[in-house]
Amino acid sequence: MPAHLLRRLTGRDRTLRANRQLGCLLAFVAGAVNAGGFLAVQRYTSHMTGIVSSIADHLVLGAPWLALAALISLSAFMAGAVTTTLLILWARRRAMHSEYALSLMLEAALLLVFGLLGANLHLWTELLVPGTVLLLCFIMGLQNAVVTKISNAEIRTTHMTGVVTDLSVELGRMLYGKGEPASASAAPVPVNRERLWVLATLLAMFLTGSLLGALAFQHIGFAATVPIAVLLMVIAVIPVLDDLRLSAR
Repeated sequence: MPAHLLRRLTGRDRTLRANRQLGCLLAFVAGAVNAGGFLAVQRYTSHMTGIVSSIADHLVLGAPWLALAALISLSAFMAGAVTTTLLILWARRRAMHSEYALSLMLEAALLLVFGLLGANLHLWTELLVPGTVLLLCFIMGLQNAVVTKISNAEIRTTHMTGVVTDLSVELGRMLYGKGEPASASAAPVPVNRERLWVLATLLAMFLTGSLLGALAFQHIGFAATVPIAVLLMVIAVIPVLDDLRLSAR
């Protein structure tokens, strides 16, 4: 991919088109990591709804240690989002081109750490499985905050609940407009077809990433993290190199 396209995709200067393109790529990554992570540690780590509910469930069922584990997982996700925010604000204060790319480079590095931990899960199961779960939660928090900051909370990539809800709303508007007879006294129901397309693409990319991630983890194991990490590095490297060149002058 040409450098100017990569610079537009993850650079400091944003466009609506670049935000949506990056969101679709990161939805693919999130799907792959979430599905692969489930095969590795039997837990989904990209959405916090189930984890928050499990805290209450474990407390009611008299399993405080499991509730504490879920709370720590929640804290890891939050720590990832906080880290992204700190990196963006730190880079923005210094007018750096890589204010968004830094978090993606960090995510790529941590995915390689995940692959390394996962490859040794059978040696230290009791120690590495909890650490792997926390690492995945941190990575998902890190990524979700990147797209949230870039798109002003318009796009989410690590969980599909909001995407599916918004997609269904737009579909409902479209169906209502087709089924209701036209009336001079009633304004037509507006349908944002562009938004409908974006939401459908995000969902499709997450599902595609999940399928490919699950297949890759099933057949080649934790080596599947390498191409995902490389993809993140490729889309984030140009703004980082721009800052390195400027600092060397």
